[in-house]
Amino acid sequence: MGAKLKVAGWVMVGALAGGLASMQFQAIARSPVSQLPLEELQQLASVFSMVKSDYVEPVDEKKLITDAISGMVAGLDPHSQYFDKKSFKEFREGTTGRFVGVGIEMSMEDGLVKVVSPIEGSPAFRAGIKSGDLITRIDDTPVKGLTVDQAVKRMRGEPNTKVLLTVFRKSESRSFPVTIIREEIRQQSVRSKMIEPGYAWIRVSQFQDRTVEDFARKLEDAYKQDPNLKGIVLDLRNDPGGLLEASVAISAAFLPSDAVVVTTNGQIPESKSVFKASPEYYMRRGGTDALRRLPEAVKNVPLVVLVNEGSASASEIVAGALQDHKRATIMGAQTFGKGSVQTVRQLSPETALKITTARYYTPSGKSIQARGIIPDVMLDETAEGNLFAALRPRESDLDKHLESGQGEAARDAARAKAREEARKRLEEETKRSNEPPKPLPEFGSPEDFQLSQAINRLKGKPVLVSKTAVERKAETTEAN
Repeated sequence: MGAKLKVAGWVMVGALAGGLASMQFQAIARSPVSQLPLEELQQLASVFSMVKSDYVEPVDEKKLITDAISGMVAGLDPHSQYFDKKSFKEFREGTTGRFVGVGIEMSMEDGLVKVVSPIEGSPAFRAGIKSGDLITRIDDTPVKGLTVDQAVKRMRGEPNTKVLLTVFRKSESRSFPVTIIREEIRQQSVRSKMIEPGYAWIRVSQFQDRTVEDFARKLEDAYKQDPNLKGIVLDLRNDPGGLLEASVAISAAFLPSDAVVVTTNGQIPESKSVFKASPEYYMRRGGTDALRRLPEAVKNVPLVVLVNEGSASASEIVAGALQDHKRATIMGAQTFGKGSVQTVRQLSPETALKITTARYYTPSGKSIQARGIIPDVMLDETAEGNLFAALRPRESDLDKHLESGQGEAARDAARAKAREEARKRLEEETKRSNEPPKPLPEFGSPEDFQLSQAINRLKGKPVLVSKTAVERKAETTEAN
């Protein structure tokens, strides 16, 4: 059992990808209710009354109604959701990139919180927390045994409250306590650096409110460092998505203004849309175009986009647009396949409904849903091969997922069996060696195998293409 939990921990961060949807926000007037199924509603009222009067313990009426709404929406697909007060607050924090906490970008390593990077200017940054530090305790709670979400929730809290972190620093072989006062953090969804003269790496980890502005600034900085850039790697690995407008803008940075980025189609008229690479399709009302400052060379610089199984939704829109317009070489692994649009409709000041209203289609008309983007060049995760790829679920593995809408039906049983077999192999190998598999290197580090292959591609050098990765197609259902 312990080995099984460890394996789950190694892939937890990647498996969470796809949880965020590409969003369109709507604050709309409530439409008139028409043609209600009265008989069914009477049944619902009867059940409510029976539970209220006959259940073994008293039940809160508001909770019953909230649970009924949640169940109705959850039965539609994996991404539709009713937001109560708490979940709506957490959702808004995710899309704005603002939250109250200590200010670290984190992953999990051997069951501990690993600091990928302290956010510049944050309380953790000022307290001297460094990349690579391991957090072993949060206040009095050991981190081992916590999930990623549980660890995050314990580090977040109210402004001006204290949290005590116990930190193990590998480079100094010592543990020490750090008391940090929580404050509002502005999350950084874009990172960048010059890999070597002439070649820039820009990573977008999520599409948030400030992503476009931050992306434009990082791209400007790259051109200031080297006005004659020879190539750019746009890294969208494990990017779970976010705001639709932000994905259109990132695509527009590299495409001509009349190029189609993505189309949507659904039941209601507003869901039938075409988004192009021009400001009116991604600028918010009253805002400014952050891309206007970019040099013209951005439109033609050689470009590689890195994706993997955790690249979902908005990141798939960008990869699909750049691939269809032959503007970039897509490298990595087949993406998650979350090609549906969620519209957030506010029900009250503190509650909302996130409901799937359309499917996404690439400029050439291909549905992203349950299929994803197939890279031009398949890459393994490391030079040794794919360690965890088979363990990561995609959209087509999720219960109640939408089909592509283009004549494919997907079965989950074979894929679930393949994941279970891969997990067992990992556990057996771990038992034999008595050591956990080496964790994957951090994105952008010198040990990042896929990034080094992307740079080779930009330079025209040989690329170590995967010998085993193939397109994962939806399996057609057999007639019985």
